[in-house]
Parts: sequence; C-alpha cells; structure tokens
Amino acid sequence: MPQILIAPRIKAYRYHHRLSQRDFGELMGVSPQAVCKWERSLCCPDILLLPHLARVLGCMIDDLFTESGV
Repeated sequence: MPQILIAPRIKAYRYHHRLSQRDFGELMGVSPQAVCKWERSLCCPDILLLPHLARVLGCMIDDLFTESGV
C-alpha cells in the first residue's frame, strides 16, 4: 500500500499562503507545535479537522492527498 504523504502538502499550502506555523495553528485551533509535527510527519491532523484544514488552506480535501495542488 503506498504511503500517503500529507505533510509536504500542508507545508506547501501554508507557505503558499505565507502563514507562519503560529498563524496557521491559530487559524486551525491547534498549537504551532502540532503544526510542526504534522509537517514533519510525526503525526497527522485529526480526520475531523480535514474540512477546516482544506478551507483554511484554500484547497479541496483531495488536494491534500494527491500530487496535484499548490
């Protein structure tokens, strides 16, 4: 089964919107440390956060799991 790499996509979208980890964390309601862990593949966002995550990043949920995007 191929590994799903959401971490680089979160980081790319965050950079695209010129958001710091702190600013992005505030928009998401999580700590900057949580954002850092997401982007380093140490953990993943809770599945219930995915719709909000996509809205904040201005993308579709599918874009976070596919090669296309930013």
